[in-house]
Amino acid sequence: MGGYMGGRGSSSGMSKYGNPYGSQYHSLLTVGNIKFVEKNSKQSETLMETMTKGRVYVRVDESGKLREIVYFDNNNKRVKQIDLAHLHDGINPHTHHGYEHNENDSAKGYSNLTTEEKKMVERVRNIWDNTT
Repeated sequence: MGGYMGGRGSSSGMSKYGNPYGSQYHSLLTVGNIKFVEKNSKQSETLMETMTKGRVYVRVDESGKLREIVYFDNNNKRVKQIDLAHLHDGINPHTHHGYEHNENDSAKGYSNLTTEEKKMVERVRNIWDNTT
């Protein structure tokens, strides 16, 4: 069932909002464990769970702009998100840690990118730029 991803509860086949797994996003490109996806509508739920352990999703908007990189753990739950398309206290990109959004961050609500995260951003941008 490749190509499917969804909101909360997706491992059961249905999100907590009653949306079938895979109905919220569609796949644009997969390279290794990185999947580039686009929302099916502006109302699509946030990526919260996956059926692929350790998956990394890159959300692309309808104009082809990279919006965020979302990491999932071995329990198929979201663990962090690198925001690529907006500022947080003047910082872009920046990282939020946690399933909900930033519950595992400091009081400022985000983190600067680590060296590893900077490499992932560069890798994702290179992949996208070289295939679109």
